[in-house]
Parts: sequence; structure tokens; C-alpha cells
Amino acid sequence: MKFQAAISLLSLIAPSLGDQTNNSHPLDGSHRDNRSLINLKPQRTSTRELVSLDGLWNFALAPDGNNTSTWTDPLPKGLECPVPASYNDIFVDRKIHDHVGWVLYQRDVIVPKGWSQERYLVRAEAATHKGRIYVNDRLLVEHVGGYTPFEADITDLVKAGEKFRLTIAVDNELTFQTIPPGQITVGEATGKKTQTYFHDFYNYAGLARSVWLYSVPRQHIQDVTIVTDVQNTAGLINYDVKVSNNTTGEISISVVDEDGTIVANATGAQGTVSIDSVNLWQPGAAYLYQFEVSIVESGETLDTYSIATGVRTVEIRGTQFLINGNPFYFTGFGAHEDTTVRGKGHDQAYMVHDFQLRQWMGANSFRTSHYPYAEEVMDFADRNGIVVIDETAAVGLNIGLTSGTVGEAPSTFSPERINNETREVHAQAIRELVHRDKNHASVVFWSIANEPASNEEGSREYFEPLAKLTRELDPSRPVAFVNVGAADYEKDLISDLFDITCINRYFGWYSQTGDLEEAEAALEAELQGWEQKFNRPIIMTEYGADTVAGLHSVFGLPWSEEFQVDMLDMYHRVFDRTPAMAGEHVWNFADFQTSVGVRRVDGNKKGVFTRDRKPKAAAHSLRKRWTEMGASK
Repeated sequence: MKFQAAISLLSLIAPSLGDQTNNSHPLDGSHRDNRSLINLKPQRTSTRELVSLDGLWNFALAPDGNNTSTWTDPLPKGLECPVPASYNDIFVDRKIHDHVGWVLYQRDVIVPKGWSQERYLVRAEAATHKGRIYVNDRLLVEHVGGYTPFEADITDLVKAGEKFRLTIAVDNELTFQTIPPGQITVGEATGKKTQTYFHDFYNYAGLARSVWLYSVPRQHIQDVTIVTDVQNTAGLINYDVKVSNNTTGEISISVVDEDGTIVANATGAQGTVSIDSVNLWQPGAAYLYQFEVSIVESGETLDTYSIATGVRTVEIRGTQFLINGNPFYFTGFGAHEDTTVRGKGHDQAYMVHDFQLRQWMGANSFRTSHYPYAEEVMDFADRNGIVVIDETAAVGLNIGLTSGTVGEAPSTFSPERINNETREVHAQAIRELVHRDKNHASVVFWSIANEPASNEEGSREYFEPLAKLTRELDPSRPVAFVNVGAADYEKDLISDLFDITCINRYFGWYSQTGDLEEAEAALEAELQGWEQKFNRPIIMTEYGADTVAGLHSVFGLPWSEEFQVDMLDMYHRVFDRTPAMAGEHVWNFADFQTSVGVRRVDGNKKGVFTRDRKPKAAAHSLRKRWTEMGASK
């Protein structure tokens, strides 16, 4: 299956995104409609300025009740919270750690005096899981969804050179109509709100990614869509540029190679540029061109924006996943944005170190389990030739899996739980994911959900329109979801809607616990069933065992480092006997925090590294396998 890259398809992509690129709702009728904004990641160019608002912000829990009129008052002194970071583990205060509801971040900001002829905006890269931006006392925008950016144009409210008070409110509540879903209960005796959720990682909250103040010219580039292809030795870049409504200048395109040489030019908002003797973006050997877009009028450059572009193709042929026409076998991990103290706060040092550890291991890929990662991570993957499976935050659409229900689990898809309203929120999450990450060469397919109840009645009605939407938004990449063990090849109701079989399996851990002989037989039967049902690639997107670092057993008993090695080795034997296997992602890269409860003691211990990135025995075992696999290619 060759995924389409013709320029005619770009007319499908942009209009599908245009009306609801960002789930941001401006709340002042006199203000510009932020839903019409198509958010290119801010960058500093000869025509644009960028000011980081990262650092210490004043912080407070929002007052209880529905009265929000005091939220924009100056916050009391005493608490300052770093941005980016989750707030939960920052303060030595159980009330803040366990808080359910809104919190307030606040700081003063000065718009640079030199921006008087520009438009300027405040942008939050993420607010988990709902965010509001206030300028002085005015609420400008509200955004739903914890892992994609939103912004507000403040040009008409604050003059260049003036100071304003910026307040960002963040709500961590999860309900059946959020992605991911959850449920809030209120204690009968205390009235205390408690958040439960159906995913196995901690519900860290706050401003975990950067906040920016940035400018664009009055005539500016709003969005760029790039789809690449290869014909013989030539690389093709199909493009579609969207500009502000008042733009009168001409669109000029230049493609610059890594030596700084212009290798192609074009004009116009849509078209195709060809690069002779193209250097392809390859797994493990990234090559990036700069795709430079400019608005030019009377010889003057009014705006310019550059996108790092890797030319590559993606194809599924039978049971093979092909990149640039060559079979690709995924090796790597699922992981979480998770570190001590910071929670999900993006940290450049951890990012670089984690990539170094992946490369040391011989891993060539990862899945953004179970939400879009910080865009800096995607840029870094582009530059380092690491392949990415890009996933929405739709984890937990399976009420019986982790709800702790005794007896028969309630149905997941129902008017009272996961319903049509949830699906609309899910659709918006897909729109925002595809819009944000569509130009990353590292992203080779979309995963629109992790472990939903795809064996339950109502799952097909829920997922069929979402699979269709994803293909309409981006016809150039395959679409997948990640299947849960209870929905095996006989019980699953939706896998035929997708292009790749991605499955999570824990034979030997959650079933056949400690009995690897029985587990091996069960795993092989499962993979054979999927192989016979669909003639397409199979990727094991999760497999692994909880392991306490330093715990050893001469018998290789569960929880020991020896058992983790033995269990992974068993899986690999089966993978190597399965022709349709196209990849293996161990769960997990590193130990991570989860909700407090009797099921987890200080988090999930399935990492092959500890939470502070010390290797367990399995890390060395995997390194040997993956580096030998890489050397044999």
C-alpha cells in the first residue's frame, strides 16, 4: 500500500484542519476568533521575534466554586512554580499534590516596544488538561486537551512597550467526555473531590511545556503542509501554504541543503519542488533540508518561515513496513514524559540523555505513548533519524481494564460513559495532533488510541469515523490503533479499519504469570492468529515485566532482573519465528510514576532503566540483540 503524496491531496488536508485546527474558544466577542488561527510553532526569523516566558511564575490553587472573577487578581505572595514543570511534586504540600480542579499561574509580561507594527500572541505549548489565557482581567481563550498548543492574539489589548498581567488557569479534571477519560467522585463526609482515571500513569498537571510571547508581521504565513515523495533519484516536496487574509505579497519558496546551498525554488501557495540527486531522510541517518517560505512584495521580504524537511516515503507491502522502499523493523520502547520532581515537565537535559540511551541500546524508534510529546522531542527525532509512532492521548477508553470493577465490568461505549461527545473531543485531538506534527519526517504513522475496548459493542461505531477522519487529514501516512489483550484476533471488532496490527501483550506477566513455557505457546498462537487474519505488518507495541532493580533470583522468579531478561528473550524467540513481525517496542523505557494504590508501589517498574536512568540487566540484553540486528542490515 503506497501512501499518497500527490499535491492534489493537499487540498484535503488544509480545509479539514482549517475550521478547527485548535480546540481554542475565544470568550470575548470583540476579539479576534482564535479558532481561525493555524498555529505554526513560533520561531525567530528576520521577520519574527520570540520571547520565552519560561521561569518562575506566581502560583495558587484556584478558589473553590464557580466564581472566577477573582482569578485575575494579583496572586498572593508565597508560592512560585517553575514553567515548564508539573506542579504536583514541586511543593511539599499534600493538598497541592492531590489537588483536583483549577490552578492559577501568573506573571507580568512586557511587550517589546519594537513590535508596534506587528501582531503578537501568547502561546502555551500545553496545559494539562484544560487551559485558559487571561490578559489583565480579560479571558481570551479556553483550550481543551492537555498535550497540544493553544494561543491568544493580544495585539488589540496591549500596546507595544506596555506591561500586562498574564494569568493562565489550568484544570486537571478528567471525565468520561475528556481524552483521556476519568471520573470524579465527591466524598460524602468531607466533600473532597477525588479523581480516578483508567490509565496506568500519574495524572501530572500544570504548564509542563514552554510558554511564549511571539510576533508575526501583519502579512504573515499561517500554515505550511509538506508531503514528500521520490521519483528515481529526485526528491519531490509537495507543499501548500496558508497566509493571513490581508496578504497581498507573492509566495516564494527556497529549498536549502545542509551545506547552505539553494537546491530548488518555486513560487505560489501550492505546488511541487524537485530536488535532483536528493539526500533522503533515513532511519539512523537523518538528512534535513530547510524549506523556506517567504512573502515578498516589491522586492521586500514581509515574512519568512523555515521548516526542517526530510524527504522520505512510507509504504506497506504485504507484511513489510517500508521506508524509502526498504524494509524497516521497529526496535525501541514505549515511554512516558516522566522524571522525578518535574513530573511531565519538559527537560532538555533528560531529552538528550534519553536519546543517547536509545542510541546506545541500538533502538531505532519509539511510540509517543500515550499522548503527543513535546514538539522539541519531535524536532530532535527528525535531526537524529529516530522513527516515531505518533499517538493521541486516547488512553483509557476501556472502563473494565483498570477501573478495579468487581464482577462484570460496565460497558465502555454507552450514553453514560464513552459517548458521541467523547468521540468529538477525540476527533479534535486527532485534528490537533496531525496539524502539529504533519511535517515531521520522523513520524511514519498515526496511532489514534491505546488499548480501547475494541471487543465491546459500540467500538466500531465509535472508531470508524475517527479512522476515516485521520486518513482525510493525512493521506500520506498509515493509521493504526493499539490493541489490548482482551480483544484478541477473534474478539476484536475494529482492526480491519486500520493499516497495521499493533498489539500489547503480557503473556508471562498478567497471564501465565512466571510460566514462560505456557506463555511462549500462548504468544505464538496469538501472533499466528493475527498473521492469518491480516496480511500486513505486526508490531508488538508493548511487552514486558515489572522488575525491581537489584532484586535477583537463581530461579528467575517474577520481579527479579533475571525474569525480565528471560521473559523478553522468550518474546524475541517467538518474534523471530513470525514472518509478519515488523517491530518490537518494550514496555517501558524507564520506570514511571502512577496513581497511588495497592497495584503499584511507587510507580510502574517495567522500565529497563530505573526512573533515574540506571540500567537493569535487561538493558544490556536488549542492547546486544538490537545492535546485532542493526549490524546485520
